Amino acid sequence: MAEVLTFTDSGIYCPAGDFHIDPWRPVPRALITHGHSDHARPEMGHYLATEASAPVMRHRLGEEARIETIQYGASRQIGDATVSFHPAGHVPGSAQIRVAVKGEVWVASGDYKTVDDGLSEAFEPVPCHAFITESTFGLPIFKWTPQDELARQVNAWWAANAAEGRPSIITAYALGKAQRLMRLLDTGIGPLLTGTAVENTNEVLRAQGIALPETVRITEAVSAKTHPGALIIATPGSTAHNWMRRFPKAASAFASGWMALRGVRRRRGTDRGFVVSDHADWAGLNAAIKATGAEKVFVTHGYTASFQRWLAEQGYDAHVVSTEYSGDDGEGAA
Repeated sequence: MAEVLTFTDSGIYCPAGDFHIDPWRPVPRALITHGHSDHARPEMGHYLATEASAPVMRHRLGEEARIETIQYGASRQIGDATVSFHPAGHVPGSAQIRVAVKGEVWVASGDYKTVDDGLSEAFEPVPCHAFITESTFGLPIFKWTPQDELARQVNAWWAANAAEGRPSIITAYALGKAQRLMRLLDTGIGPLLTGTAVENTNEVLRAQGIALPETVRITEAVSAKTHPGALIIATPGSTAHNWMRRFPKAASAFASGWMALRGVRRRRGTDRGFVVSDHADWAGLNAAIKATGAEKVFVTHGYTASFQRWLAEQGYDAHVVSTEYSGDDGEGAA
């Protein structure tokens, strides 16, 4: 099998096309799977990404970033390689990148999930000879709560807190999970408030036509008194800021795949944990890999060693590859 993609100190590299995929060091040409900052980094000479990823990338990287866009499924010839982008289901605009050279097809999946969350473009299996996969949650213990059950759990928790006169705070990453949660909420329970990073991302997504419920940005004029019974969605780091003082006795929750592990909620100091992720769970990882028909699999980040061993036991030519992806949605490490 020819080496369509190689693994370098700068990132995944295609010699035939002289480009990198999600590089972590500055390179002349970068093909980007999605807008999280561990995959879309600054100072690349030129970027290629999906039309739906470009707005949030410009928001984060600055308008001076040279970003060219491509539609899902459209083919582009770059040197001697033919590339195309296909939905990964991770966050809006996320993609798997298919690279074909002389009949050999490799797919770099970036981050992905196989569950249709109603927000992101649904994952599509891409047939290939070699598949580069994450393994953020590559253990059998990780199994996600069904979407309808998750909505029931979150809304029941919020309603109970509101009935007791307590604000509710859910921490989640600003791109993807925050908006996914918003679309599950029953806003008849109370007002929906957002931290700065979340609301800035909301504005970008709304401008590109993604429907989200009405939200109120948290400012100095917003408090538990002005918005009783509110649910707040904010990034984990922002809850250490002074605005939290305006929401005393707030009930707190963390929405993450790590809530499947005992003890994580306690260590994070939250009242409630919701088991939900924008990454594939154990069943999703295995189903996605099987659907590609790939014989060779490269495992890039997460439970790499154990997942590689499992894949090898299933008959795959499986390898661990060291990368600098961190799971920028707060789920890169337990």
